[in-house]
Amino acid sequence: MSHIEILDQINAIFRRVFENDSLQIQMETSADDVDEWDSLNHTVMIVEVEKHFNIKFKLKEVLSFQNVGDMVNIIHSKVTSA
Repeated sequence: MSHIEILDQINAIFRRVFENDSLQIQMETSADDVDEWDSLNHTVMIVEVEKHFNIKFKLKEVLSFQNVGDMVNIIHSKVTSA
């Protein structure tokens, strides 16, 4: 699965979690770029991403996310090594 395919799938998850059908995330998107991105929605989003990709993030990984691209890169490494 490519980084672009992962990003597309994450975008659908973000739209659902943040209840915003027009939301368009990019690799550079961070919590500062999405008004509804608070700690509760962040937790829900992480859980939804884990379920969707059938993976588990380590706490260290989640804390290292600076933007969506960081998440995409870790997802890519987990799904391609499985």
